[in-house]
Amino acid sequence: MYHGAVLAIGFVVGGFLTAFARRFLPVGAVKEFLTTGVTPSVGPMPIDLVIIKFAVGPIALDVSLLSLVGVLVAYLIARSLF
Repeated sequence: MYHGAVLAIGFVVGGFLTAFARRFLPVGAVKEFLTTGVTPSVGPMPIDLVIIKFAVGPIALDVSLLSLVGVLVAYLIARSLF
């Protein structure tokens, strides 16, 4: 539970850092390096339960260098608190 929460908070903080960098950094190599990410996705996944049929997805995760920095910062803060 604890590790999952730290990981989730880190990805959220990293996502904000990535969005901030994509918006405000000038065009160049630094912006490309920090904000280029890998986006694995799953879906749509149909689920048929005889009575009800629905689809879940697509679900995607955008992982960039700044996302990983956010996870690292969240881990270091959590480690210093506990």
